[in-house]
Amino acid sequence: MTTAVPDYEIGHELSDADENIHNVWNNELEPAVTIEPGEVVRFECRDALDGQVGPDSGVEDLANASFDPVHPLTGPIAIEGAEPGDALAVELLDFEHKGWGFTGFMPGEMGLGLLPEEFPEAGLYVWELEDEIAEFVNGIEIPVDMFPGTIGNAPAEAGEHDTLPPRDVGGNMDVKQMTAGSTVYLPVEVEGALFSTGDCHVAQGDGEVCVTGIEAPMFVTARFDLKKDAGFSQPRLETSGPFTATGRDERMYGTTGISDDLMEATKRSVRHMIEHLVAEHDLSREEAYILCSAAVDLKISEVVDAPNWIVTAYVPESIFPE
Repeated sequence: MTTAVPDYEIGHELSDADENIHNVWNNELEPAVTIEPGEVVRFECRDALDGQVGPDSGVEDLANASFDPVHPLTGPIAIEGAEPGDALAVELLDFEHKGWGFTGFMPGEMGLGLLPEEFPEAGLYVWELEDEIAEFVNGIEIPVDMFPGTIGNAPAEAGEHDTLPPRDVGGNMDVKQMTAGSTVYLPVEVEGALFSTGDCHVAQGDGEVCVTGIEAPMFVTARFDLKKDAGFSQPRLETSGPFTATGRDERMYGTTGISDDLMEATKRSVRHMIEHLVAEHDLSREEAYILCSAAVDLKISEVVDAPNWIVTAYVPESIFPE
């Protein structure tokens, strides 16, 4: 399936062959290709777990997956003229999935995700992807809105750096609004920028609460340009969304989390949403947690009425069968 911005010509293609893949940020990596501003590159990206989970996998494959390392990234590419203080303008043109994806959570003892203490055993759902729809249980359908979970430049600090946390130069940001037609501005800290991408998602709720969106191998096509002397130190973007799970303003069901701690408020809103999905839509708690990660958006509703703050979780009612 393809979502495309027309009127471009691909100048370079990087496959997911080993020579184009790396698992750390490191400004000493040799670029796979050097391009001029204005050129278009098509990247073939592996899934976030580098093939350890596939279309026929069971939950045991995820539970036993190695995280050392994860996030295979395609690149890096160097951009002629990119210098520290600039921003790399990455215009996202096109995404193409390969027909499947997965969402899952690891055993709670690993401490990953928003609610690891409540889910001691791993959980996994493998999605079949149609052109525009990801099929879930009980007739639930999630719209496809593809984006790269990880997109960034090499940092100035020497040595190897973990891909898991996001950084000033981008990285594992999981911003679901970085869809086709968007432009992402990434601060440049080293000569050439040394851009890489991967960890692609077919869809995701704002929050990615169980630690995965709909993870999928994918092709990403982007045009690169430079914003000289940009004057900012962390990523920015221009986008048309989606700003809801379906890309529409429509009827939602919301659950609030109220606490004097913003993270605890977030957890409460998701717990309440899980309770709602189990009670009203006949999901198991594990299925509800996965659905929250794939299609429930978290929004900070209030941070000014001390001592308590509010986070609200929203699910679109249209994803459920009538």
